[in-house]
Amino acid sequence: MINGDFGFWAHQNPSIRATPLAASGTADVVIVGGGYSGLWTALALHTFDPSLDIVVLEAEQFGFGASGRNGGWLSSKPVGMRQVLSGSSSREQVLDVEDRLHDTMQAIADGFTADGVDIGAAHGGWIQVARNASELTRLRASLAGHRAWGLDESRVRLVDATELRANIDIHDAVGALMSPDCIRVDPFRLLAGIVARARAAGIRLHDHSRVTDITPGVVQVGALEVRAPRIVLATEGYSSALKGRKREMLPLNSAMIATRRLTEAEWDRIGWASAAGISGSAHTYFYGQRTPDGRIVLGGRGKPYRFASGFDERGAVDDRTIAALEAIVSDLFPWLDAHAEYAWCGVLGVTRDWSPFVDWDHSTGILELGGYAGQGVTAAKLAADAGAALMLGRNDSITRIPWVRPKPRKWEPEPLRWIGANGLYRAYSAADWVEQRSSTGRTSAIAKAADIIAGR
Repeated sequence: MINGDFGFWAHQNPSIRATPLAASGTADVVIVGGGYSGLWTALALHTFDPSLDIVVLEAEQFGFGASGRNGGWLSSKPVGMRQVLSGSSSREQVLDVEDRLHDTMQAIADGFTADGVDIGAAHGGWIQVARNASELTRLRASLAGHRAWGLDESRVRLVDATELRANIDIHDAVGALMSPDCIRVDPFRLLAGIVARARAAGIRLHDHSRVTDITPGVVQVGALEVRAPRIVLATEGYSSALKGRKREMLPLNSAMIATRRLTEAEWDRIGWASAAGISGSAHTYFYGQRTPDGRIVLGGRGKPYRFASGFDERGAVDDRTIAALEAIVSDLFPWLDAHAEYAWCGVLGVTRDWSPFVDWDHSTGILELGGYAGQGVTAAKLAADAGAALMLGRNDSITRIPWVRPKPRKWEPEPLRWIGANGLYRAYSAADWVEQRSSTGRTSAIAKAADIIAGR
């Protein structure tokens, strides 16, 4: 088994190469972070003003973070609904974000198709599965919420176990939500396509150029510096590695496996003929997809948080987490022997209120964006477009979406951060255990208490 080393997606594709920053210099805009957020922002700025000299600095390889290691869901699932429901935004603004996410999802896929670039896109939608009474109750409540926000049967619907099995035969499933609003992609191919566009636009790309300090007008890379009147901080879960930013974003860990290739007979029995992304409804949920080469890719939390906002060792996953993810595959399809051939992990950025932000400080010339909490493949593009418009002073409606706001408050100091993050995960695990053994259909009181503490 290949464990770590950037993950399954990178092993299936040519590496993305650039050159390290070799000398100090100047630019119109410096972007810190070579993932989706940073690269999409660079391209949006170039589209608005092709004369801009833009530099993108990446600490490792491009896509080393969540952009190259995620589950490949290009979806329009709502991001940050808790924050926008808090009273700071109107119903019209919330619906506008939902419409923009849907349009952005489709535009990304259509744009690369039109360019003849294969990002592994297949429009299969998403399926969120319930496997006990409590999970089904939550799905019904979720559906009611979708209906309240105007999503009809064409956008999301609840199906019973019989209809679900006609799509995918998941053991013990009692129902599911189904939606067409997801496009399966190869996240590394998507990233490579974005990088190619950036190169063609003349944007200067530098990998293995770790930023060591950021002050207004200056980005430090070891002994080198790049001076620019405008700076973009697009480091998502890795923001905590920057000086003075340890508590701004929680680097939440997510681990994944890719199974061996399944045979056609095995796929016929599973019935997963579409490219639908699947996920669970437990509090410690899973998510996954069927890859074009016939594997199951499945992810979950594993070790959710490392002390002092630490990171993984180049994507390596501990044996216990690998076994747990393999057990989920076996639990979903008990007759299937589908051991993992790849395992990897990475971090995603979570704000204290679990909602995205696009924060432009005109006085310092620094834009910060992120906090997609695991829904960033599409959301990063929308946030980048909003951020670029803000930086250039454009009076576009996108600059008034609810995500445009000051950064949320910081996370608690250690050891409270570690105790809270890991304690909550254990509480959710305990809640799942209780609900699996209950037929009441009620959400466990343990999970409700955990939600309050987490601020979700």
